Amino acid sequence: MLEKIKQIAEKYSELEGKMADPAVFGDPAALMKLAKEQKELAPIVEAYRAYMTEEARAREAQAILNEKPDDPEFHALAQEEYGTARAEMERLTGEMKLLLLPKDPNDERNVIVEIRGGAGGEEAALFGQVLFRMYSMYAERRRWKTETLHINETELGGIKEISFLIQGSGAYSRLKFESGVHRVQRVPETETSGRIHTSTVTVAVLPEMEEVDFALNPADLQIDTFRSSGAGGQHVNKTESAIRITHLPTGTVVECQDERSQHKNRDRAMKILVSRLYEEERRKQEAEYAAERKSQVGTGDRSERIRTYNYPQGRITDHRIGLTLYKIEQILNGDLDEVIDALITADQAAKLQGVEK
Repeated sequence: MLEKIKQIAEKYSELEGKMADPAVFGDPAALMKLAKEQKELAPIVEAYRAYMTEEARAREAQAILNEKPDDPEFHALAQEEYGTARAEMERLTGEMKLLLLPKDPNDERNVIVEIRGGAGGEEAALFGQVLFRMYSMYAERRRWKTETLHINETELGGIKEISFLIQGSGAYSRLKFESGVHRVQRVPETETSGRIHTSTVTVAVLPEMEEVDFALNPADLQIDTFRSSGAGGQHVNKTESAIRITHLPTGTVVECQDERSQHKNRDRAMKILVSRLYEEERRKQEAEYAAERKSQVGTGDRSERIRTYNYPQGRITDHRIGLTLYKIEQILNGDLDEVIDALITADQAAKLQGVEK
């Protein structure tokens, strides 16, 4: 591993030399390309250089320890120095292993989140609204921007279906493990006997893709326009600004009606369509490797039950990693970092295990 990282460090030094070349310095495009490449290598090079510094400290301390201790106090200090350096080397080794893992090329992308009510009718739709609020509040905590793309509400304020965009650095890396079936156990407001109901809501998290990222044949698309309508069938406007796009080969249908502009609705619908088709293609590719390594955080399949929100017990359980937290109110108010960090750590551990086998 160290030999591989040494080569990366040498490449990093070469990039530094090229960027200092006056010919390159006068070419903004070339300079930007080199700077981007250097930035990607910087974390692992910094860890490697720190490791080499600690290794030198450990060697110096070991040399003192190998000599006869004329001064017991000085010998004790060398022993302490050696132990500290070795511990730091071990920590940096773990950090470098993580940095060498293949990166998800979509991690820095914005995300399109889709929430759909499942089993439970109106109660599922009401919990869909709760999840939308949770993700919106989490995005606000991280200073990300949230924008609704399409929504189908019920008369009681629930959400049958919603698609919304979250824009922010690393949004996909933080939210990608939220895909799956979310189960809620609680007493509905309309329940007079106090009986606990179980409902489900499906969440899909898609990296936001552009048309240039996924080739689409215009002949495969059927585009229809219709009038936007709100909850209860009330018309939002009287023009046919809403858009429905059907991808004929797969039967994938996307609607967008939140904007009064037909052009804006079309652009938004195309983004959702491209993101869905890309995600489906990615799932097919991942299925080929599923038999070799099943991640601890699951496949992310929409049919997989990933989490239970139990209101009477104030408990949230993520079934993929066996994590249970008794802080349902805080989590539903957007305090998701503890859950997400645990999922990321479990995923990294599973990937490391796969690399080390």
